[in-house]
Amino acid sequence: MFLVSFFAFDAHASVLKGVDDETKLSFWEWRSDAVSIRLVQRLPDQSRAYFMARKFTSEHAEMIAQSCVFQSVFKNTAPPNKNYVVKYDLSEWRVTYKNKEHGLKIKEKWLNEWQEKNVPMAAQIAFEWSLLPTIQRYHQGDYNWGMTMYALPPGARFDLHLVWYENGIQAQVDIMDMQCGPDIRLEPVSDF
Repeated sequence: MFLVSFFAFDAHASVLKGVDDETKLSFWEWRSDAVSIRLVQRLPDQSRAYFMARKFTSEHAEMIAQSCVFQSVFKNTAPPNKNYVVKYDLSEWRVTYKNKEHGLKIKEKWLNEWQEKNVPMAAQIAFEWSLLPTIQRYHQGDYNWGMTMYALPPGARFDLHLVWYENGIQAQVDIMDMQCGPDIRLEPVSDF
């Protein structure tokens, strides 16, 4: 793990870039005294397999796989002695790719598409539970994880503008030069 950038609104905050021990894929993580946001690349192949196992057709699983998926973990890391509430709304996060800005492809947009495409309800429910909630509120020690999707092609490099609220006060950070997982196949690693 190594430091790639620093955003100075919090003296104890930084963006770290490294390689996840378990997946061997790149991650970016913002940490401060109150918040930890970790974004780990997912390969398109992982997303294809995951969603096909949840009754999505190969065509629909491919739509997801080609959407730049990250495993995302959001935590309220404030000390227990503080009454600290952290909230985010993914619709406020912005992606900059090739000098153009757009939002994430959030759960609600996907669910509308799935309904239009007559995706089975069981698959829609599995999809909904797989994504990081669009809006979430956390007290000390609370956390959640799920997938976030950036509507970019595999391997694309982009900047991500994150927004969240700490006790109602807006905080934000830019994570520069992130990269979507490449469309490659990695063989599983065995511990045996």
